[in-house]
Amino acid sequence: SDPGEVAMTTLLQSCLFLLVLSNFLLLGTRRVAGMTRLTAFQGLLLAALLLSLDHALLAGAVLLIKGALLPGLLWRTLKRLPADALICPARRVGFGVLAGMAGLVFSIWLDGKLVMPLGLYPPLLLPTGLATLFCGFILIVGRIKAITQVIGYLVAENGIFLLGVPLMTGGTVWFELALLLDVFVAVFVMGIAINHISDSFASIDVARFRSLRD
Repeated sequence: SDPGEVAMTTLLQSCLFLLVLSNFLLLGTRRVAGMTRLTAFQGLLLAALLLSLDHALLAGAVLLIKGALLPGLLWRTLKRLPADALICPARRVGFGVLAGMAGLVFSIWLDGKLVMPLGLYPPLLLPTGLATLFCGFILIVGRIKAITQVIGYLVAENGIFLLGVPLMTGGTVWFELALLLDVFVAVFVMGIAINHISDSFASIDVARFRSLRD
């Protein structure tokens, strides 16, 4: 086989493996700063994955937005938050890791059950996308800090992005670029909202909204 093709296949599989690993690290990390670094790392992996599939233009956009701009916005937000808002409870982290394992097992099982056109998805791409999507949902539902839920939203979008990789032909590339722009704007607005919440209230723990009374 062509050495170049073998190298690209190896790069693709390596990126998928590291994405799954980063999902578990995200679920097992209590510090928001570490989660932000992992979010940037996932952006770099997605860019490398797209390069392995000869999507150089989209890889550059992903590297800029997911690998630099969005993590930069998160870092800017972290600097304005109190220290106690940057550490997650250990109990929720443990449940998150277990849920992530269950999500990965379910993704692999579902990959074997779904009937797809031959060659539509490269090996392991579909279960990795599904597992990443589940990881994002677990962070959104399982974590109680607003900033970690923003990170969960980004991770879930990474999973959706992976599932859309086979559709990146012709004009659909521009659809994906538009989707990236939407995510950028959404996270920008959410970052501003968190800043205003932290300026106005002593805590950004969303669970405390339950104590509100009319």
